[in-house]
Amino acid sequence: MSLIAEIEAARDSLASIRRDIHAHPELAFQETRTSELVAQQLTKWGLEVHRGLGKTGVVGVLRGKKGPGGRSIGLRADMDALPMPENNRFAHASTNPGRMHGCGHDGHTTMLLGAAQHLAAHPDFDGTVNFIFQPAEEGGNAGARAMIEDGLFERFPCDEIYGMHNLPGYPTGLFGFRKGPTMASSNRFDIVVRGTGGHAAQPHKAVDTIVIAAEMVGVLQTLISRHKNPVETAVLSVTQIHAGDAYNVLPEQAVIRGTVRTFSTQILDEIEANMRRVAETLPQVHGGTGELDFYRAYPPLVNWDAQTDFAMQVARDVFGADKVDADTPPHGGAEDFSFYLQKVPGCYLFVGNGGGEHREAAYHGMGPCELHNPNYDFNDALLPIGSTYWVRLVQAFFARS
Repeated sequence: MSLIAEIEAARDSLASIRRDIHAHPELAFQETRTSELVAQQLTKWGLEVHRGLGKTGVVGVLRGKKGPGGRSIGLRADMDALPMPENNRFAHASTNPGRMHGCGHDGHTTMLLGAAQHLAAHPDFDGTVNFIFQPAEEGGNAGARAMIEDGLFERFPCDEIYGMHNLPGYPTGLFGFRKGPTMASSNRFDIVVRGTGGHAAQPHKAVDTIVIAAEMVGVLQTLISRHKNPVETAVLSVTQIHAGDAYNVLPEQAVIRGTVRTFSTQILDEIEANMRRVAETLPQVHGGTGELDFYRAYPPLVNWDAQTDFAMQVARDVFGADKVDADTPPHGGAEDFSFYLQKVPGCYLFVGNGGGEHREAAYHGMGPCELHNPNYDFNDALLPIGSTYWVRLVQAFFARS
């Protein structure tokens, strides 16, 4: 492993920044303290700083000393935390009750800051680097889309764009790549079934929305097992059913909620159309009515082939072939980096966060160190690894003919 010596020497200062961010988690579009910290660091290192994109987003612009050139690259880190409690007991545990950096965005932000600091001291390239610190990745809030709508790529053109996420369970520092569909689309739905309320002892005088809803849950599953091409991957999960307030009353309305995940927009179109048909016609069989509200949050994340090959080769060159997984399995989770990849060629990659060996029983919650888990903590051993990777990626990008 060939870490950059100056970045390795800054390991403790990077860890201090990461832990400060971890101790002060902020939710989507509320990352005022975090964005202030990022802006101050970038300004201190001499970057041109722009704030307010997507409300709380920050972009640091670094132009090479060999000239601004005609080429530019974007590197993105997410800044927001999750609305969840933290079980850890270390000194940098969350000071904001009910909020936690349970996905490692504190580490992503710090790794990109480490790269910005080094490249600002060594701008030996011809071109422009845009360091994109994005708000609101979590929860379908689409901070990426908000930054794009605020003119991100018009104001800061990027020929290519790259992002990175830590991956618990993968060995520390193992890089994972996948071409094409890599993360699923994220979509949510509400189905409202309306019938006729009545006495539970006289169901023949009512239109029972609970019976309709129960039947509909089963029928919805056939849209995956019997109406979708079996070689395509998709998930339809009902996660909520709300109906009724009393033991002896048949409610006049039932609401079914859930999520749909696909790796293809075409498959998503088919599933939504079939869901709408079921939602509207099945209740009619029983004398009721139904309607579907379908919300598309994030599209599938689809990596570009050439950019994935390039990013993978950088990892091989810097860390060795044994530190690269060229066929990381697709993930059913969603990522709004997908919006960037719809606009600009690029790649979203993964780096192993380890199996929890960085945790100490006296200070960490010792449940699984998994994403979105109250016992999670980012592995600080990744900070110099991720920062080194970003620097070498930038250098290789500008060195390409």
